[in-house]
Amino acid sequence: MPDRFRVYSSLEETGGRFGPCALTVGNFDGVHLAHQRLLGRVVKIGRARGWTPSVLTFHPHPARVVAPERAPRLLSEPAERAEWMRRGGIEQVLILPFDAAFSQLEAEEFIARILAGTLGARVIVVGENFRFGRGHQGDARLLAALGGRYGYSAEIVPGLGIRGRMVSSSEVRRLIDAGQVALAARLLGRPYALAGRVMPGRGVGSRKTVPTLNLATEAEILPAQGVYVTRTRDLVDGRTWPSVTNVGARPTFGPGELSIETFLLEPLDGADPRRMAVEFLRRLREERRFESPEALRAQILRDVARAQAWHRRARRWLHAG
Repeated sequence: MPDRFRVYSSLEETGGRFGPCALTVGNFDGVHLAHQRLLGRVVKIGRARGWTPSVLTFHPHPARVVAPERAPRLLSEPAERAEWMRRGGIEQVLILPFDAAFSQLEAEEFIARILAGTLGARVIVVGENFRFGRGHQGDARLLAALGGRYGYSAEIVPGLGIRGRMVSSSEVRRLIDAGQVALAARLLGRPYALAGRVMPGRGVGSRKTVPTLNLATEAEILPAQGVYVTRTRDLVDGRTWPSVTNVGARPTFGPGELSIETFLLEPLDGADPRRMAVEFLRRLREERRFESPEALRAQILRDVARAQAWHRRARRWLHAG
């Protein structure tokens, strides 16, 4: 990361160095296109006014403290969000610990003590559905109304719609749960990816069907069980391969735990990756039970052929553009 990019984990750690800043505030799970629009405005305003483009976000997700039974499964970890923010031009991120005491902070006190006070916000950019303070008592209108009192201006950004869908973290989660990874990628602005260690499998694939790489991930959201066109990246050395991935329990071989198995469509040309990320590009079919390993292998080879054709079309489209 560039030297000027900083990630802080407490108000005390900022040491009075955070402001003056152009700021946006939120959870930013997934950092989807609507989030990116907020970040873009912060960067544009900050650079024009000489204020540091900044983000205030929270960990854990506030719902896990105030309403754990309704807390969403998350699309991303704080470190991932910070990296996507850095790529978007943000220069500093405060990941503020969220606990029961913080949840009781009154809306105006949050503005006065934290946003305008410690963080030195000169402009605050938020979405139209922004809520804050104890019991969600504060909203975007209150934030704007108190700007004159506390020395900042507020910019309220309307929601973003794509193909008749409002872009939101909850909508992205719903699409991934349903296996609609191509549409989820449109809302995210990039493919949804699972990352983790490469683990040895049960050995069934290499003996009876085709060899695969098995991913162990701690991600909270997995695409619906099925077969997908994917792209696989070695997280250590950056190598990438077109691939096809099965998410499921391999019912042809009897009961088993859920697994994420990836077949590379090009040679490894080196050692097996130790850590990898699998990007989900398109769903090919649902997972189902086959009468024999031979029938499964034949279907896998058909899946491979369809995935190879998809990747060829994608490469031609990129070259044409």
